[in-house]
Amino acid sequence: MTLDWISVVGTVGACASVASFTPQAWKIIRERSTEGLSLGMFALTSLAFLAWTTFGLLKGEWALIIPNAICLCFALFILGMIALPKRKTGEVAERLDPTS
Repeated sequence: MTLDWISVVGTVGACASVASFTPQAWKIIRERSTEGLSLGMFALTSLAFLAWTTFGLLKGEWALIIPNAICLCFALFILGMIALPKRKTGEVAERLDPTS
């Protein structure tokens, strides 16, 4: 069996991209704050993941579609939490993690 290094590199990149958003999203929920996060940066990041997801769909490449769609969801969640008034951010976080 031949190891397909291109697929390995792509899989590592996809997993790292998805995993990179998890700590930030969880931190927002846990601390109920988006202080210090840039609305513009997450808007641009969301646009980038939307473009990559669309590109993957147009090419029919699931290796592009799946991780970029997941990252888009994370980025949109964070963008939404930044855009919400502080009180609403806390309410959403409380619903997602009422134990904190």
